[in-house]
Amino acid sequence: MDADREGSGGRGIGQRGSGRRTPGRAVAYAACGVVLLAGCASMPDSGDLRGVDSTPRQDTPVRVFAMPPQEDAEPTDIVQGFLEALTSDDPNYETARKYLTPAAQKKWEPGLSTTVLDDGPGADIVRPADREQADGTWFTLIGTKVAVVDAQQSYAPTSGQYRETVHLVQDKKTKQWRIDTPPQGVVMGKSDFQRNYVAVNKYYFASEAKALAVPQTVAVADPVYVRERVDPVTQVVRSLLNGPTRWLDPVVRTSFPTGTALQKGTSSLTPDDRGALTVPLNDKAGHVSSDRCRAMAAQLLFTLQNLAPAVDTVELQADRRPLCSADGDDANGVAQRGSVEKPASLYFVNGEHRLVRMPAVPDSGDAKAEPVPVPGALGDGDKDLRSVAVSRDEHMAAGVSLDGRSLYVGSLVSGGSLGDPVLVSTGKAAEDRLTTPSWDIEGDLWVADRNPADPRLLLFKEGAGKPLKVETPGLDGRIKDLRVAADGVRIALVVQKGGKQSLYVGRIEREGKIGDARSVSVRELRSTTPDLEEVTTMSWAGDSRLVVVGREQGGVQQTRYVQVDGSTPEGPPPAALTGVKEVAASEDDDVPLAAYSEDGIVRLPSGAQWQKVDADGTAPVYPG
Repeated sequence: MDADREGSGGRGIGQRGSGRRTPGRAVAYAACGVVLLAGCASMPDSGDLRGVDSTPRQDTPVRVFAMPPQEDAEPTDIVQGFLEALTSDDPNYETARKYLTPAAQKKWEPGLSTTVLDDGPGADIVRPADREQADGTWFTLIGTKVAVVDAQQSYAPTSGQYRETVHLVQDKKTKQWRIDTPPQGVVMGKSDFQRNYVAVNKYYFASEAKALAVPQTVAVADPVYVRERVDPVTQVVRSLLNGPTRWLDPVVRTSFPTGTALQKGTSSLTPDDRGALTVPLNDKAGHVSSDRCRAMAAQLLFTLQNLAPAVDTVELQADRRPLCSADGDDANGVAQRGSVEKPASLYFVNGEHRLVRMPAVPDSGDAKAEPVPVPGALGDGDKDLRSVAVSRDEHMAAGVSLDGRSLYVGSLVSGGSLGDPVLVSTGKAAEDRLTTPSWDIEGDLWVADRNPADPRLLLFKEGAGKPLKVETPGLDGRIKDLRVAADGVRIALVVQKGGKQSLYVGRIEREGKIGDARSVSVRELRSTTPDLEEVTTMSWAGDSRLVVVGREQGGVQQTRYVQVDGSTPEGPPPAALTGVKEVAASEDDDVPLAAYSEDGIVRLPSGAQWQKVDADGTAPVYPG
């Protein structure tokens, strides 16, 4: 089967702002699930180069391999072939290296970074007036940057122009052109990146030095990108053993001893027909306790289950000796994850401004269950509420008064009293007062005071007492909304500056002993939706995923999922819904998305359309 490479987003060499796709001359051959990229068609050696179109994303797991350079290929063909080889499924970029000189092959480090461009790399030949070319031929690769994946496989959105110089020389003996100055790392268009890479959550544990005061260890997701058709299981195991990414490292720990790696000579990891994956480790892991070994196996199993669901059991070896094994029940006994903690109820404020609840997951036999007031003063008291938050154990709740001025905390027990507000804002207008609060896994309550005269992020230990001011170095703007993740070490903030509202995720660092006065800060805020001009509302919707409602500049409101690293997860966005003012999600995928829209409270059961719950309700939340 022959096919021109008419890609789905590759901005090719030589297509500098023309707005027209030049059909690529490269030929792809598909047979037995393998596609070969041929990037060596004859081209002129002056003027603009033709397009390197991105390979369309395949619906089936077709593996793509590049063709080596043809005999007597022109410099333009060499650059073309090299760029196409970067998008192939060669495990170690063997074919791409064939376009390089022997010296460049030794120096080039494809694992250093992957630069993602909006429309693929374009290139210009550098004219003699621009650079002396007596020693070879120069090209400048150009494009618009979208993201960079670093050496730790961590994704980060970026912007600006990409410009890298490529130099070719002609071998004096063979007269063959080869690249002696390749671009740094790997570069490709967005659609090729989406075809080549897959996001995976590695799992670590909340740090012992900053341990959370909860009865069980908490697992924290650390998203990375691995090449999807180049033995991803082995890639992600190596990545897990190498430790957490730089951003998350200060607040997590690993159970693997320092220096733990796969046993020398291990090339590929494959589960057997029982769904068991044997992971042979070096002797660094040979003397761990049984409890620590189970924690190591839990980390591996949590990590692998979102990449290879067929893995049911992990069996660890060290220096070729059996260590321990763990299945799903064993792993869940070691640590808790937000994505497996199912909430009992969906909560919201009804038309009488009181807190009500209903089952989180609709009963198939009783899809029209009616909301009921929660026990306690927030459900049957005399305080009119604007927004609410329910603790993760669903024993406590917090409510902000209708005018946004006062924060109340009460138990969800019949007959419980409310008492005086724990916080009062002095902001002049409602939008300059208190945000919707949020509970963390320790049972502490977070809220921001938006008073322009004294904007603050505050934390109430166990929802009571004098609030602790949370330091926010690097925060540029005023907090409009906040949600703490189920893992207790990350927080999502909607930050308002001027006329723009942006979503950031920060790392929560806690200093001092549990039970004593502790310093708390939110550090290294990262933008997760740089393309959105306005973020209306958001909620955590997984261990490393959020659901966001917002709009791009000049665009219309949209609801979509984003990863905490700013990338877009695979899968369709939620069904369209107009006029969304607030959204609520659980980290558990089986719990329906809920929203406050023009139709009041609605929710989205799996496989269905949005369904009306309460026409007069507002402020929907799940615990957290």
